[in-house]
Amino acid sequence: MMVDARHNGPPGTGNGGWTAGLIGAFITEGVPEVTLQKPPPLETPLTVIYTPEGLRVLDPSEVVIATARSREDDISPVAAATLAEAEQASSNYAGHGSHHFPTCFVCGPQRPDGLGIFPGKLPDGRTASPFEVPSDIDAVMVWAVLDCPGGWSVIEGDRPWVLGRFAVAIDHLPKPGERCVVVGQALSREGRKALVRTTLYTPDARVAARGEATWIALTV
Repeated sequence: MMVDARHNGPPGTGNGGWTAGLIGAFITEGVPEVTLQKPPPLETPLTVIYTPEGLRVLDPSEVVIATARSREDDISPVAAATLAEAEQASSNYAGHGSHHFPTCFVCGPQRPDGLGIFPGKLPDGRTASPFEVPSDIDAVMVWAVLDCPGGWSVIEGDRPWVLGRFAVAIDHLPKPGERCVVVGQALSREGRKALVRTTLYTPDARVAARGEATWIALTV
């Protein structure tokens, strides 16, 4: 497998959600859960190895980039937000003023060819953003959609946060052209780690996909 240059997160590395989605596709039973061990390199052939404990993804130097397995627990959805609520929240997206990775494929304000997901805060601390489904929607893209809205529920101050572990359950793919809503919520935080959930809703308020992730604050 390979993460192409378009789907970056931090400069020079793969977007965490997109990369996890590529890896998660190799898990064919249960809810796939991917743990990123190293920043995913771009335009680099990666080898997927099956082991009794799950998958390992290696770079050409055989450094472990990620591991993956099927998790036992299901993922509960985050409470829905209306499209109007998501549009209002998105208009106050903190990343428009300060963004550690402004060219991120998912939430980067400097990416006219990105997904344009700008998750702003709702009054109760959840994040929400509209998402207009493109014609090339697939399962990997859904993983990416569910990535950053969870992170923005904990990102604050001068410390950047990155995705560490990500599990996604896809109920069904939204249809191209639909204007959906993605919401995120912080569940807990301990030191430099935070547990968050995200949910993608279709225009008729049906759950399309659910994610649960661990985000990690980088030391600066």
